[in-house]
Amino acid sequence: MQYLHTMIRVSNLDETLHFFCDLLGMKEISRKSSEKGRFTLVFLATPEDEARAREEKAPMIELTYNWDPEEYSGGRNFGHLAYRVDDIYALCEHLQANAVTINRPPRDGHMAFVRTPDGISIELLQKGEALASKEPWASMENTGSW
Repeated sequence: MQYLHTMIRVSNLDETLHFFCDLLGMKEISRKSSEKGRFTLVFLATPEDEARAREEKAPMIELTYNWDPEEYSGGRNFGHLAYRVDDIYALCEHLQANAVTINRPPRDGHMAFVRTPDGISIELLQKGEALASKEPWASMENTGSW
């Protein structure tokens, strides 16, 4: 398992980038905007991790800016921790066998979400290419939120 990033939702992207980049000295590694999804993702790394982060070999902070205004409460501004895993199906089977609810099953062979006992969302991402879709995951519905 490899630690990838921590996602936080931000209400003002410019102010947040000023804080992290101008004041703390972090570096913007990548940016992706989705017109359809109405969001912008910005990945940041420390100067020491910048080169490794560009090769996806160092942990980063993911800033998620949702274009439609939303008031964040109850910790919703903190999104999730993300980990790259060797076999997403095997790990989800192991978690499920140990009474962990799979909130977003790995239907696509690429991504799943679970929660810690304290309710913190964990994103699991398949290392390399997505695995071929297979049951029971392919037809499993989402449970709760993530």
